[in-house]
Amino acid sequence: MKRPLPQELRNHRGQRLDFSLHPGRPDHGTLVVVGHGVTGNKDRPLLITLADRLAGAGVSVLRFSFAGNGASEGRFEDCTLSTEVDDLGAILDALPGWNVGYAGHSMGAAVGVLRARMDPRLRFLISLAGMVHTAAFAEREFGTVTPGVGCMWDKPECPLSPAYVEDMNRVGSVIEAAREIEVPWLLVHGVVDDVVPVQDSRDLMAIGGSSRRLVELPEADHVFSDAHAEAMADAVVSWIRPWCPA
Repeated sequence: MKRPLPQELRNHRGQRLDFSLHPGRPDHGTLVVVGHGVTGNKDRPLLITLADRLAGAGVSVLRFSFAGNGASEGRFEDCTLSTEVDDLGAILDALPGWNVGYAGHSMGAAVGVLRARMDPRLRFLISLAGMVHTAAFAEREFGTVTPGVGCMWDKPECPLSPAYVEDMNRVGSVIEAAREIEVPWLLVHGVVDDVVPVQDSRDLMAIGGSSRRLVELPEADHVFSDAHAEAMADAVVSWIRPWCPA
């Protein structure tokens, strides 16, 4: 069966989304969509490492930047968790015929949870240093920054918008959404992560779910620096094989 790959991607608001493809085996029907975290883009080193390793194992990968991030169209200050959930839906629209899974890093993992709850096209889920408690994250990291005035982590290209904060508070946590997810789900988290604590992933595991697995990397930070990106990719490639029918 010939499975088409997109030549261009646009979200439901008409904005072009920047993406890169890593083709796997031509006869392999599984494709992993890879999404980044807040203030990131598709070219973060850990995401490239993961994509290369999956493609080497025969699994095709599509890395993309959410609207307003990287080289995608849109304004950063218009980005919210909810707009990114919608962006992921537009990506899935462009992938008919594929056995699609999603791997999200940090806030991108929360995007995956919220999309998977409503979208049966996602056949498996991978959370990398996944954010769970969105309101707590916004308060912890940006509680002293004035929305509409200050920036995220003092990055002038990443203004903290009122819309972002309001949306993070509205969602509050993805725990309730996670209760509804039954697809195979891998969580990989560094124990020394000081941006999204490993307790977020442990809280997801605590609500149960027989198809979930948590891999904790004892010395890994939030972005799986140095050799930890390879360890993260090892965990994903080892886990994904049973969910990848040719």
